[in-house]
Amino acid sequence: MSLTEARKAGICMHITSLPGPHGIGEIGRDAHAFIEAIAAAGLEVWQLLPTGPTAYGDSPYQPLSSRAGNPMLIELRDLVEIGLLQSIEIDPLRNLSEDRVEYGPLIREKTELLQRAASRFEDVATTPLLNQYAAFVEQHDDEWLHDYALFRTLKSLHEDRPWIEWAPEFRNRERTALERIATEQAEAVFAVKLIQFLFYRQWDRLREVAVENNILLFGDMPIYLALDCADAWARREVLRLDDQGQPTHVAGVPPDYFSEDGQLWGNPLYDWDYHANTGFEWWIGRVQHTLTMVDIVRIDHFRGFETYWSLPFGSKSARTGVWEYGPKDALFEAITARLGRVSIVAEDLGDITPEVTELRQRQSLPGMSVLQFMVPDVQFDPTQIPRDSVAYTGTHDNDTSVGWFLGGPGDMRSSSDIREHQTLTLARTGSSPEDVHWGLVRMAFSTQACMAIIPMQDFLGLGSEARLNTPGKPADNWQWRLHAEQFDTEMVSRIRQAVIEADRLSQT
Repeated sequence: MSLTEARKAGICMHITSLPGPHGIGEIGRDAHAFIEAIAAAGLEVWQLLPTGPTAYGDSPYQPLSSRAGNPMLIELRDLVEIGLLQSIEIDPLRNLSEDRVEYGPLIREKTELLQRAASRFEDVATTPLLNQYAAFVEQHDDEWLHDYALFRTLKSLHEDRPWIEWAPEFRNRERTALERIATEQAEAVFAVKLIQFLFYRQWDRLREVAVENNILLFGDMPIYLALDCADAWARREVLRLDDQGQPTHVAGVPPDYFSEDGQLWGNPLYDWDYHANTGFEWWIGRVQHTLTMVDIVRIDHFRGFETYWSLPFGSKSARTGVWEYGPKDALFEAITARLGRVSIVAEDLGDITPEVTELRQRQSLPGMSVLQFMVPDVQFDPTQIPRDSVAYTGTHDNDTSVGWFLGGPGDMRSSSDIREHQTLTLARTGSSPEDVHWGLVRMAFSTQACMAIIPMQDFLGLGSEARLNTPGKPADNWQWRLHAEQFDTEMVSRIRQAVIEADRLSQT
């Protein structure tokens, strides 16, 4: 079914934000309970942020692999049930905050537990589980798993330094050196693979629960790779890198709503000539893998497929860049030719030209409409948000709607602009200042957009203290967590009523 055939309502919340006893949201029973709760609320879509293994800054948009899962999301109680850990061993994680993810101690303690589980696997695993692991390795080893396991092992041996700083034989992937390390560090390589198996084993069950509850999982794919990731190390040819592995040019965006200086992301740019000459094989594989995990995928920074902001490596600011041409229709035509019509949503926010919109429409991809950007415009009319759009009150990069309404920390608007926007917002939503978040929810639901996705923080009416990410801020992001009692039966009922009133409940 085409994404635009029905009007659905959904929720956006990062898995790390789920409630749970071990310092971070996990993909086990707490995620299953969340799916059941949002289904009861009449929601049919759960939008997730990227689920890859994170590194510096804890950003899900800078993963260490385009295929691997984040070990921090593995549910530990499941590992107790299959005999890899003991309850007493995971109890110390209960001392971590339930309000925010404390990444430092969490990563240190949970990594140790996962390594311990891996060391016991061959001794305690049942025959069916051993067979499942063998099948997982056979399916994924050649495509990405073995390279990822070598990458993580070598990264540890080099004190976690980026791969471009490794010893030359490893940086340049000399075959004999890699074969030697695979033998000498066989236990470490096995542990990485086993932990990925545990992640995907739990993810498969998460997908089953979603299907059982008629919930579509809506994933998120960063357009760019981090330089320090397994893909860049193993497949240097897909990027614009020099002989030493350094980027020649990097990605960013010019000044916009989010940042008056633009954003210097620093990701290496793609060698689009290489991709075109190989029939976009790498991209097709990436999309195909993602769609084995989720039903719909949002591709971040869609405009980069039409034209992208290119900055010479070493630039100190994103202000001095140039626009270069992307692959345009050729990439999406190659994906469709191989995979058929797949469910992709284009993140088309920011500096969008008519050419970008035309590319999206030619490929029949829904775009995005964010009320926080649109409501202050005196010409804004919510009835003009089209069916081929996903409506949001705000995104993970915005302040919460209450924080935005009040003018939270870092808001670039003047005090007079904030007051003017407050008056306009209240008039347009027909709400009181105390209920403005629900006014915006109802407005998003009322549009003709094929999906209306609301961040959990906006359903709850939370302020700037619950903001998940502030672009350009290097630390203290991605930390907010939900308390189970916040998403109670009263809230579930209120959401369901709003969904019904907006005629967005397509399941019976």
